[in-house]
Amino acid sequence: MTAKSLKFKPYARLLTMLGDQLIRNEQVALSELIKNSYDADATWVKVTFEDFDENFRAGPNATIIVEDDGHGMSSDVIENHWVNPATPMKLMGKKGEKRKTESGRIIQGEKGIGRFALLKLGRDIRMITRPARSSSENVLELKLAGFDEDFIQGNQAMFLDELELQFDVVSPATTIREEEIDLGGRKKIRRAQGTRIEVSPPVGMWTRFKVEKVYEDLSRLQSSFAGPGNGDDAERTGGSVPIDKDFSVFIYRGETYEPLGSDLRDRLDVLLKEHTVFKIQGGYNEEATTFEFEIDGRLEQLHLADSDLTELAVFREYLGRRGLKPAEAESLRTECGSFGFSFYVFDFSNDAKGKLQLDKNDKDLIKGHRIYLYRDGIRVYPYGDPDDDWLLIDVRRGTVRASEFLSNDQVVGFVNISQSENHNLRDKTSREGLVDTGQAVDDFRALLQTFLAWVRKSPYSLYKQRTKQSQDVDVFRTGKVPSLMEEAVAAAAAANVPLSVREKISEANQQYKAERRYLVQRAENTEHLAGVGLSVEAASHDLMLAMQRVMAAIDKLIAHSESDAKIDKEALRAELLAMRGLLSFVQSQMTDMQLLFRSTKQRRKDIRVVDLVEKVAKIFKSLMERNAIEVRVETIGSPLVAKTTDAVLLQLLLNLFDNSAYWLQGAPQPREIEILLDGNAGTMTFADSGPGFREEDIPYLFEPFFSGKGEDGRGLGLYIARQLLERHEYTIDIATKDQRILKGANLVVSFVKEQG
Repeated sequence: MTAKSLKFKPYARLLTMLGDQLIRNEQVALSELIKNSYDADATWVKVTFEDFDENFRAGPNATIIVEDDGHGMSSDVIENHWVNPATPMKLMGKKGEKRKTESGRIIQGEKGIGRFALLKLGRDIRMITRPARSSSENVLELKLAGFDEDFIQGNQAMFLDELELQFDVVSPATTIREEEIDLGGRKKIRRAQGTRIEVSPPVGMWTRFKVEKVYEDLSRLQSSFAGPGNGDDAERTGGSVPIDKDFSVFIYRGETYEPLGSDLRDRLDVLLKEHTVFKIQGGYNEEATTFEFEIDGRLEQLHLADSDLTELAVFREYLGRRGLKPAEAESLRTECGSFGFSFYVFDFSNDAKGKLQLDKNDKDLIKGHRIYLYRDGIRVYPYGDPDDDWLLIDVRRGTVRASEFLSNDQVVGFVNISQSENHNLRDKTSREGLVDTGQAVDDFRALLQTFLAWVRKSPYSLYKQRTKQSQDVDVFRTGKVPSLMEEAVAAAAAANVPLSVREKISEANQQYKAERRYLVQRAENTEHLAGVGLSVEAASHDLMLAMQRVMAAIDKLIAHSESDAKIDKEALRAELLAMRGLLSFVQSQMTDMQLLFRSTKQRRKDIRVVDLVEKVAKIFKSLMERNAIEVRVETIGSPLVAKTTDAVLLQLLLNLFDNSAYWLQGAPQPREIEILLDGNAGTMTFADSGPGFREEDIPYLFEPFFSGKGEDGRGLGLYIARQLLERHEYTIDIATKDQRILKGANLVVSFVKEQG
């Protein structure tokens, strides 16, 4: 048998598969048409529901019209590209030099089938398009309402090439002209270019609720979250949907403009800016295999080999899929590319305090948004929908461990990928998520899961720990337990409780008071030793280094003494002098620390504050240099003098330096500590350029065992400082607005005794 050549000849029902069945819903269909307008450099898109009533029920002549002022299509583009399914025109443009449109937008489309989204809206299509600098417009009509969805006539299935499109050129243009048009209640002269698509009769049942859902979905086509490059500059005209500052979408019902959903969007903006536990903005750097981000003003970096990540179960499982052990994470190389992200974390608990407290309406609004995915600023559907779990957070919370992640409800935000950085992450033909290309998608999802698991384990756990500490401080500070014990004794007496019970309650009250006195006294005694430990901790690096050098020199001399070689007296003298210098340094450091040991024996005297500042600055010098922290001391007026003891000032300054050094280590440059000694006012202002105090922490900063450092902090530093100063009738407090000298934490110590 002679071989013969065959050609593909698709049936007409392919249109149904490409349009109605491939595109999930009207939201996705409209978004595809709007993306086409975006790629055409349109400045606006107007969606009109013609002949729909107030509830958006379709009338006999109902038509959906999508119109823009983009660059339009020439007859050549229509005849040789638009009518050819899967045209590679945009794809070739992306791969060539023209990755962007003339106005600089990243081209969104590439598969050449987005036009079939029209069939999800209706069956008869009329497209009028006018290219720029043309006096004529092109009209294309496709009428399919007379066919069933399988395109079967009689018993014969139709082929795709049997369907005819009517094409005409109208000159001069009669529809798309330079004339006044209403956009969001404002009059504007439209450009004599663009495209108008009329679809009828509408497919399916429309309602106001459905249109509002479409509008809500369109409003998320581009990120509305705060942050650089995420739509901050978008022009919000009434209830329009801002895509960027040069592109907006408007919805009309006939001649009536429908400004839907703007109040809710404004409320979401307020929640994101003012009511989050914390905001995280940054990204993943694939070359360095690190997460680099800012959390509440503090810069942080997490390498994939860091123990903070390798101890997470979800990351260990991912490493296992890559054939690696946690200790081998250093060798991990990902294939998804670098990406950016912004996350906003809320506290849904009923005991959230202050601005973090949310009512039911706020929680419901937040629950309507999850973590969105945007490619070059345009949304990848359906990621971010309230019923979508693309990162499998809910799955793992339900099947592995609920405490592994925060709930999807309380974390909203977005992830940004791009065509240039993430070419292995491709959209599905159906525009519903990413193509599961294997390793790249698994890398991408696993990295995000890992980072979100770290958010739950580290910063959020720290926040909850601080919250619990503040509640405990409230109990201690207000004396709630002693009051309740007294009330219990009184209530027992008033209620004629049996004498034996009253005696037990009274005895418990007395024993509690005795135990409390003992514990308070014990705490006060140990407070005196806290400064010693802090000074040793700060100086230990330099002391250990000095001692190691001394021991190395001694070992060298011992080795010389055991050999037959003649000892050079000059070399010996040089070695001994070096050893003496090192031991002198150790002695100096220990002498400063001994001032703290003798705290109970010291008498008050006039002390120049600058001398103690310089002593403590010397103790912290090595730590400051390692972390590129500059320390400045400035004086105003006469020398600042305090009548106190060395121990009190050392405790105070050790704690202030230690706190600032901790918070500055992760802060952006410049990292600064400035100490202003005002002899005229009798005050010392101690300031740094770190993240400063959290507003919700301020009431508890000077309370015992309260720390913003979580497990790294003891919560005694500022408490001890205030206690010691108060015993000498001095004060320490947060600087007022006019007393601040740096952007971070600012504290003012007053060495002026208050009268009376």
